[in-house]
Amino acid sequence: MKYSLVRELADYDIPVAVACRVLGVSRSGYKDWLGWPASIREQRNTELLKLIRTVHAESRLSYGAPRVHAELTLGLSERVNRKRVERLMREAGIQGIYRRKGRRNPVNEPTEEDLVQRAFDIQAPDRLWVTDITEHPTAEGKLYCAAVLDCFSRRIIGHSIDIRQTTTLVVDAMAASVARRKPLANSTILHSDHGTQFTSWTFGKRLRDTGLLGSMGTVGDCFDCETVVRRLVPV
Repeated sequence: MKYSLVRELADYDIPVAVACRVLGVSRSGYKDWLGWPASIREQRNTELLKLIRTVHAESRLSYGAPRVHAELTLGLSERVNRKRVERLMREAGIQGIYRRKGRRNPVNEPTEEDLVQRAFDIQAPDRLWVTDITEHPTAEGKLYCAAVLDCFSRRIIGHSIDIRQTTTLVVDAMAASVARRKPLANSTILHSDHGTQFTSWTFGKRLRDTGLLGSMGTVGDCFDCETVVRRLVPV
C-alpha cells in the first residue's frame, strides 16, 4: 500500500511531503491513515474542495479554475486565493471545458433554455418575469440597477441598486420580487439575457431554491428590460 511506502521512506528521513508527491497520494490521506488529526490548513482544503466540486458539478462540469474561483469569492463570499483553487482542482483532477484558441465567443453560454420564445404577451400576473441590469451615471460615480418586471402588469416588482455589477445585485433583485409576490413553485418564469451575473452558479442555485423557472433568450432576442429599468431610475 502506498501509505506504507510513505512511512518507510519517512523512516529514512525523506520528507513526508516529498514521499506523498512522488507516490501520488495526499498528505491529509496519509495522516488519516496514521490516525493523526488533520491540520487547520488541511481541514480548510477539504472544505474548499467540497465547495469546488459542488460549483463544478452545478456548472455542468464546464467551469475551469477562474470561474470556480469567481463563484467562490463573489457568489459564496469565500476568502481564497485563485492559485489555491487551481492547485486543489489540479490535484483532484477537476478541470473545465476548454475552447479552442483563435475563436472568441463574446456571449456567455446560456445556462437555461428559452422557455419564452419571444412570447411576452401574458394574460395573468406572476407567469412571466424579465430581469436586466442598467448603468446610470451619478455625480459620485456609476450606479447599477437590477430590476425584475412582471410582463402582465409591466410593473417593476423588485429591484436592487449597487455600485458594482455583481451576482449579488441580481440575486437581491430576484429575492425582493419573490418576497413581494410570493409566486407558487414552478409556476413563474424568470427570463434574462446571457450576462455573467445571470449565468453564474450562484444565481442559478438561488433561482432553483426559490422555485422559479429559469429562461434565457437567444442573442438579441431578450426582452428590452433596460428601457423598463430606466423608468425606475431615470438617467
